[in-house]
Amino acid sequence: MAADEAILHHIGRGDSPPTLRLYAWTPACLSLGYAQPFADVDMRRLKAQHWEVVRRVTGGRAILHTDELTYSVIAPNDEPRIAGTVLESYNRLAQALLLAVKTLNIAVEIKAEKTSESPNNNPVCFEVPSTYEITVNGKKLIGSAQARKKEGVLQHGSLPLTGDLTRICRALVFEDEPARENASRRLLERATTVEAALGRVVGWGEAAQAYVRAFEAQLGIQFKEGKLSESESKMTDELARAKYDHPSWTERV
Repeated sequence: MAADEAILHHIGRGDSPPTLRLYAWTPACLSLGYAQPFADVDMRRLKAQHWEVVRRVTGGRAILHTDELTYSVIAPNDEPRIAGTVLESYNRLAQALLLAVKTLNIAVEIKAEKTSESPNNNPVCFEVPSTYEITVNGKKLIGSAQARKKEGVLQHGSLPLTGDLTRICRALVFEDEPARENASRRLLERATTVEAALGRVVGWGEAAQAYVRAFEAQLGIQFKEGKLSESESKMTDELARAKYDHPSWTERV
């Protein structure tokens, strides 16, 4: 999370180019949406699983980051491919995400209509698809969220590759155990992984290459592979220490 924000700051200053970042998480980490109550987290259960917790700058509900590919798209506000309204840029990027997963031979589609279901009382992000998110047979496959700042636009999202999606329920607060079990059941009914959809395991590297090729083809760009600059790395460390690893940010809501 700190690296994404550091890149955004540098892009806003004109010191870094628009960036597609692909990464994974070690150890597993629960991320909360920008305005999600920290009280949704059952810290005793979280620590028992040896998981971490962080708060995102983007909205939405909780996601357990493990066995997945995470992407972030970071660009200045005047970048044509993210121009327009939030939904317009969201849809433009969703077309690239759709192509990426289609190249893995998954029969995916974009959910173009807003859901009538309200997730306000639901701490789990992946249970309810939002507009322009990628689904398989009505089940959510890729969850994404976007934040717009004065420096530019940051959109990131999660593609679960394998594993038990209901693990997230082990680290969240529910009224009682039947409520936890019901949430797990609903999650399996409404979300899926690449392995479950395709019937085989897709490795992180294969998925990452699919993203790169699809973004280049769909958005008409040519990526140049690179690492964080020295300045970006320094700011990442500073943000991690002072913000993302600090209760004043993580527990602020």
